[in-house]
Amino acid sequence: MVQLYNLHPFGSQQVVPSKQEPALFCCGRDALLVACAAAGCKIEVFAVGDQELCEPLGCFNTLGRVLHMTYSEAGDYLVTIEEKNKATFLRAYMNWRCMSTENTRVCVRMMGHKVEESYSELSKVQMSIMEMPLSDPPLCISCCPVNGDLLVGCKNKLVIFCLKCLVINQDLTVLDFELSLILHMDNVTPTEVAFCADYIALITELDVLILKLESVQKGADNTEVCADKVRALEKLVNEGVKDEVPSAFSSQLESDDFVICEKPVELLGEKSRICGILVTLESTGLAKDDTEYSQVQYLLYRRFTPDLSSFVFSVEETKLHSLQLLPMYQTGSSMMVNGKTAAEKELLSVFCFFSLPHVGYLYAVGNLVELLSTYQYSEKSQQAVLTPQFLHVITSNSLQCFTVRCSAAAAREEDPYIDTTVKACPPVSLDVCTLRMQLFIGLKAICHFKNHIILLTKADSEDITGRRKPPRRVLSRKADSVKLKTPPESEPGWNLYIVNTISTIQLYKEMVDYSKTYENVRTESCIHLLSEAHLLVRAALMDSSLIESDEKEMLLEAFRESCAYLGDCYSRFDTKDSHLALPYYKMSGLSITEVLKRINSVVEGGTQKYGKGFIFYLNHSLYEDLNEELSKESADMVLQIFHLADPNQLPQVLCSPCMQNVCPLMAMEFLQQVERIVPSVVVTLTKAAMALKMGDLEAYENEMDCYTEMKLSCGFIGEPRLLRQQRGGQTVPTEFAVHLKETRPGLLVASMLALYENSKIELEEVDFYFKLLCEKTEDTTPQLLVDFWEALLVADSQKEILQELLFKLISQYIWRLLRKQLPDTKPLKTAEDLVNSCNHYGLIFPWVTSIMSSGSACGRYPEDLLKLQSLLCGPSVDVTYVLPFLDSLSEDDNAGLSVHVLCTTRVGEYEKSIEKLLEKCPVAIIPYSQHELKDENRALWWNKLLPELCKQTRCAGDDYSILISSLKETLSVVAMELELRDFLNVLPEDGTAAFFLPHLLQCSKRKLVT
Repeated sequence: MVQLYNLHPFGSQQVVPSKQEPALFCCGRDALLVACAAAGCKIEVFAVGDQELCEPLGCFNTLGRVLHMTYSEAGDYLVTIEEKNKATFLRAYMNWRCMSTENTRVCVRMMGHKVEESYSELSKVQMSIMEMPLSDPPLCISCCPVNGDLLVGCKNKLVIFCLKCLVINQDLTVLDFELSLILHMDNVTPTEVAFCADYIALITELDVLILKLESVQKGADNTEVCADKVRALEKLVNEGVKDEVPSAFSSQLESDDFVICEKPVELLGEKSRICGILVTLESTGLAKDDTEYSQVQYLLYRRFTPDLSSFVFSVEETKLHSLQLLPMYQTGSSMMVNGKTAAEKELLSVFCFFSLPHVGYLYAVGNLVELLSTYQYSEKSQQAVLTPQFLHVITSNSLQCFTVRCSAAAAREEDPYIDTTVKACPPVSLDVCTLRMQLFIGLKAICHFKNHIILLTKADSEDITGRRKPPRRVLSRKADSVKLKTPPESEPGWNLYIVNTISTIQLYKEMVDYSKTYENVRTESCIHLLSEAHLLVRAALMDSSLIESDEKEMLLEAFRESCAYLGDCYSRFDTKDSHLALPYYKMSGLSITEVLKRINSVVEGGTQKYGKGFIFYLNHSLYEDLNEELSKESADMVLQIFHLADPNQLPQVLCSPCMQNVCPLMAMEFLQQVERIVPSVVVTLTKAAMALKMGDLEAYENEMDCYTEMKLSCGFIGEPRLLRQQRGGQTVPTEFAVHLKETRPGLLVASMLALYENSKIELEEVDFYFKLLCEKTEDTTPQLLVDFWEALLVADSQKEILQELLFKLISQYIWRLLRKQLPDTKPLKTAEDLVNSCNHYGLIFPWVTSIMSSGSACGRYPEDLLKLQSLLCGPSVDVTYVLPFLDSLSEDDNAGLSVHVLCTTRVGEYEKSIEKLLEKCPVAIIPYSQHELKDENRALWWNKLLPELCKQTRCAGDDYSILISSLKETLSVVAMELELRDFLNVLPEDGTAAFFLPHLLQCSKRKLVT
């Protein structure tokens, strides 16, 4: 379906002062090249720039009558198919711009033949005509807009010439071609070809084929070159293609009196291989890496059938025309080229257009091959040109301008996630529309350059006195032999026009103004026109030639404005896509306050109405962590809007950082109404927050006492923003959280734990949150954060963060021990509580208790020490985390000694632990040995402990009695473990027999008893 609008994309027009009748023409950057008709072997050049429009720039002669011509911006050359002496030739004109001077030299040379000899020191102002030999007559040509390569269509084959840059000397670089690749296809006679990067398209009268060349790694046996052909042939045979889909380009089955037409076919992607066209590649030039070769990927095949609505038809009424491949480039930053700013060009998408006389088709042929749009013409078309913004079609009497969907498809290629709550783009399936139908007489040809459309008109007597019906022929082969009389060559008149299209900004503004006429009448038409305006600007912004300038800034401003207009439509109108108000408003850059003003400016019947699109936008915007803070007036307005439209969302709305200035009394009143209908913990907590905001502590306590602490912590999961909000990209505590810290720290910690376990907050965010809440520096850890870590351990945290948590706690315990610093608040759990509730905290070993009871205990930090000892006595700690702290922790006091010995024991250094205890705290040596020297460590009793005790007892000192007692206990254990002979062997040789004899006799008796 085509929408019809009466807009004005065409501005002024000028007549090109061509001296001879034009036959063909094309645009070369800022120049118009016109080939003369009839026997004229001349090309005239005219300016089509903004400054000197239609000014003649010069002319140059061709070697024959021009049948086809095209220009390549890459390389700035003109290529023609010329006829001379009933033979056709392929020629390229290089450096043709210098022909504006009369005495310019002309060099004619063969492709690749002694290029250096054709140029001398004075040849910088020399035009070069290059002839490219072909074994078959050229039928059609196309230049690649990306790299300047040339594609030539011949009967049964396509030929590719690669553009080369040759450096003649330091000051001169010339262009040349090299025959690169030949694509052989049986029974194919292309009428038009198109070439872009690796994409190739060709048409015959009723058939379209689009291919892509791709490089493939060659195997060691060099057999892969034919593999693709073999697979294609096998597929054709296996699937019976020759019966179902006969060769598309083969001649139609004919009888003596009838033309038998095949049924129409459309094959996309790999399915198009079964079209029956076998493409054979012949590589002829440009030596590449031996490990690579080219193969063909089939993208699209489509076959049409003649219009049989009547019993007679003309081939002209059905054949395809205007084949084009349109590239669109990645939106990129500018770069410097030769001291000037130029845009980077990275191919993003490729589109293919072709047309029947009454219908045009636009396909995307990039990563996904799909039909984007179908264009229905009001009358028979002569020719069409496709641009990123429009499709311009000429009929015999009118120039028509259609919108296209290239920018919508390219935007989705560039950003596959464009259709989200953050970004949006009008759909590719949007109905196309006709912007204008401008009348002309006798339109024959069209081409396009930037904001100029060039038209050729040739008016004959039928155009003035009334057009006669075109001659028809009967559906019979015999009719082909009847030659119609051709009209005389002399025409009453012809004209070559340059029609200037208005600027994108001007047309955009006209479309926006036009859309306002549909605001209250046809919602769909209003949105459609605004979508067209948006795509128009988006296509202009994707232009690779657009650089940083005032024009680009104007386009960006128009883009944002179009997003705002679309946001207005989707927010006010009741459509199925009302949710699009959110992404369009976001892309517009408007704040919530600005959107509120735009919506409130539209009043219907004196009553403000808010559409579901606006509610959707407002709800999502308030739920996000925005830095915008609404004024009291705006915040109260938002509160009233949701009170009427969606009262259940009031808690979420009130918790938004944007609603900081809302009236708490009004909020309390609305929340009470919600609670009477649907009571919940979240509503109660929100009421408590509002009561706190009003300073009503009694009402606050009443609300908090409605539920248990466990339910309250679960309520915070439903609305975490009651405790923390995002400001400037950081998580910050709320006033509610500050009050909980002072009055209910246990609830605060439990709630933060619930948020973390439900993935509402990250562990790093919790650290920053508590430090900010307790106003601590980066190097200081508040006790509430330690309480949170301990609670997380009690909750049996995940294995991936267990060691990280243990490290955090141990480092904090040791940090306080070193500084003898008390916690800033009372810990929520004692060491005994943690031992009883968490299996990561173990019972403190008896020998540790012996160490602590042997001297003055560290009374200033008993809990931190007990928790540290308990963790080291538990099963989970990786002691390697603690070892770096030991150097700063002294062994001179019992606290430090206990930690040192616990660590050395955990790493298996028992002998070192025994030495430390004998030196620092011998009273604990026997409890330590009884607890630790078991199983495989049992031998340390007699191999390490006994010799050390004997050695220590020889030195009289304060610990003599303790050492003697320990030695006796050790001897008792050793005597029970060893045989009598072994026991005697471990005794020291210089010992006093009187000392050992009583123990020896006693141990022998015990041995006999056992």
